Amino acid sequence: MRILAADTSTMSGSLALLDGEDLTAEWTLRSAQTHNRRLLKSIDSILREAGWDLDSVDGFAVAGGPGSFTGLRIGMTTMKVLAWTTRKLYAAVCTLDALALPLCFSANPVCALLDARKGEIYCALYQPDGKAGFRLEAPYAAVTPSQLAESLVHKLSEPAIFCGDGWTAYRDCLKSKLGDLVLEPPSTFHMIRAGSIAELARRRFVEGRSDDPKSSAPFYLRPSEAEIHYPDLAKKSSGKPEII
Repeated sequence: MRILAADTSTMSGSLALLDGEDLTAEWTLRSAQTHNRRLLKSIDSILREAGWDLDSVDGFAVAGGPGSFTGLRIGMTTMKVLAWTTRKLYAAVCTLDALALPLCFSANPVCALLDARKGEIYCALYQPDGKAGFRLEAPYAAVTPSQLAESLVHKLSEPAIFCGDGWTAYRDCLKSKLGDLVLEPPSTFHMIRAGSIAELARRRFVEGRSDDPKSSAPFYLRPSEAEIHYPDLAKKSSGKPEII
């Protein structure tokens, strides 16, 4: 099974090609250039370099949130259209799950954090299960760094590994409040990799599960500006993330 996966949920964009369980290609770039200016060109380039074409892709996967409202819409719209027009499989994967996946063999809990702006972070706490997966230990949430620290002080009985741009944005605040409960991985673990999105989608496809590209919606975790200012016109997302 060949899968094309994309992440546009943060400033760093990522694409990956997965062939069965083998990662054929992965491209990740942090750039100020908006995703709509580079996503389609990047898809065309990575397919061409790998010798693939859209007809050879069996499934499409994308970061479904939480994350940048605009970025999520760009990525999901693109991948939904590709899946719909080619009549191939489609999956929207939780960005926090994908961020945590590279740490799945840790013996310690993993706290995945994304910068939600406005002084908040998107977060989820996982316990690796020893089988390349996780158990979600606390609900996905959008909270302030202080609220997260207060919750984790009571919840953690051992140090946790913190990853993501939410960690790098609020590292000093969280370390001052959590102290010895903090373990920090190398910087490469703070970026969402499309290869992780592809792998989580592959597991679902193998089990016969997929999303409907016509009805799939971003998982925002908190209201968008449109929902705040125009509640009668905006429709809230009903999407729910999959647990690893």
